[in-house]
Amino acid sequence: MIIQSLNDYYRKLKDNPNENVPLFGFSRENISFALILSPDGALIDVQDLRIRPQNRFIPLPMIVPDGGKKAAGIKPNFLWGATGYILGKDNKEHKDPSRPAKMFSAFKDFQHQLGDSLEDQGMTAILRFLDSWDVDLIELSPLWQYWQDMAGTNLVFRLDNDSVYIHESHVLQEKWLDYYNNNDESYQSYCLISGKKQPIARLHPSIKGVTGSQSSGASIVSFNLHAFCSYGKTKDDQSYNAPVSETITFNYTTALNHLLRKESTQKVMIGDTTVIFWAEGTTPVTGLLATILGAKAQDEIQNTNAVKKLRFFLEAIRDGKKPDLQDTENMKFFILGLAPNNARLSIRFWHQSTVEDVMNKVAMHFHDMALATNYDDETEPSVWRLLLETAPQRKPANIPPLLGGSLLRSILTGAMYPAMILTAMLNRIKADQSINYIRVAIIKAYLVRINRIRNPQQKEITMALDPEEKNVAYLLGRLFAWLEKAQKDAIPGANSTIKDRFFGSASATPGSVFPILLRRGQHHIEKLEFGSYIDKQIEGILADIQTFPRHLNIEDQGLFSIGYYHQKNMIYKKSDKQQQQED
Repeated sequence: MIIQSLNDYYRKLKDNPNENVPLFGFSRENISFALILSPDGALIDVQDLRIRPQNRFIPLPMIVPDGGKKAAGIKPNFLWGATGYILGKDNKEHKDPSRPAKMFSAFKDFQHQLGDSLEDQGMTAILRFLDSWDVDLIELSPLWQYWQDMAGTNLVFRLDNDSVYIHESHVLQEKWLDYYNNNDESYQSYCLISGKKQPIARLHPSIKGVTGSQSSGASIVSFNLHAFCSYGKTKDDQSYNAPVSETITFNYTTALNHLLRKESTQKVMIGDTTVIFWAEGTTPVTGLLATILGAKAQDEIQNTNAVKKLRFFLEAIRDGKKPDLQDTENMKFFILGLAPNNARLSIRFWHQSTVEDVMNKVAMHFHDMALATNYDDETEPSVWRLLLETAPQRKPANIPPLLGGSLLRSILTGAMYPAMILTAMLNRIKADQSINYIRVAIIKAYLVRINRIRNPQQKEITMALDPEEKNVAYLLGRLFAWLEKAQKDAIPGANSTIKDRFFGSASATPGSVFPILLRRGQHHIEKLEFGSYIDKQIEGILADIQTFPRHLNIEDQGLFSIGYYHQKNMIYKKSDKQQQQED
């Protein structure tokens, strides 16, 4: 289904002139320099094609005749290639010192094979250049001043005073397609996707852009040992064991590389998983989903029109209002998660649904996380920000493996959140004593959803303080907040509070901790001029607690954190008068 869906997506892309995707027989490659030739093949100049979006140069993506996936050995491209092929020199250390010369010879022979019979000025210039090129004189040529940056990069050709590159000639492109489509070496079999007998791709083009994978790219479909192939296959070499036609192989890999390109707005990084998504047509959801899933930090996107639009959108779906999907509700929507695995890619998850279903599930996720807060700058956190809160020092490298894929799968399917995220959040709270909006929001969402699935009759956890809730774990969290308030008022400016020393143990083993905290709390209350108010609040909570449990399970520890957060939020809630003054 993945390959079939990507194949369908490519067909839509190629009909959209704004997408500029390569057609069959061509590929998008990174090109760094162009050699400027005269009609008689003399090297006149070198054009630096690299772009500099920030403080470093990067190659220019350009559509060129498809070079295919490079297997071991020497395989030249048509009209473009690395310096080793075009100039017979690169910056690599070869076991065989004569390899660059062999590469150059193969490249020249291939250009003559396809170009000798053509009447094209650009082709003639390339052939004359190759016939006259002497690598030993490279230091005397115009390209020597660029050599340090040029060595090992990909080059194309352009005629002097011509605005297009030689490989863009219609005559040469037609010649290339005629050669590409009539290669008698192709093995034919029944394609797993189309069901037709067609030429089968021996090697699938590399997929680039998956974070953490090899810079040269990696494969989804590949076999490199006979042990991985089906027994009794008459042709089990490489990808023939999973036969996909050359056309569909080109289509799906081109679509995948298009979605994974650097500037793609349909790609986000969630944990160690690169997530891409697309619809079968145009929908506003595609543009918003990247921010919903992958906004990395509020300060990166603050005060932008995109964030304002996103906030209104999220508030609408959180509050149960149906956003304007512009009549795309029933449109199919696809989400694919990829992770590196040596020279291959792992499929972390694959989700196929509709635009409406995806938005309903996202709405459910934000509804489950909805939590009252005193801070105006808090907004619904992206999946990336949720994951970052599970990591020690909030470093992306410390996010638990596999958690990103599991969390996203839960959001998109409405299933229970992975138990790992509750454990991870509670561990971080205990480790760094930080009980913030994001951590408590996902703890609440976890408990809300598990109750919805396991016990639908259970009362749902509220956004703000619930004075009617009698759950002991929730009450203990509230009690802890009041005891902390008493200490802060009695000892203003203290370097640490009971939260820093006792939160973890109080939430896990309240029976051994709360008697001590209550004695200390009474001492703090006695120091306060208006301590009777806090004392009354504590007595009200204690009236509903018959005994302090010796232990709280992991879910009750989560409820303890929610009770603490709710009560603390209420204690320090801004008065209406304060809010009016700030406004």
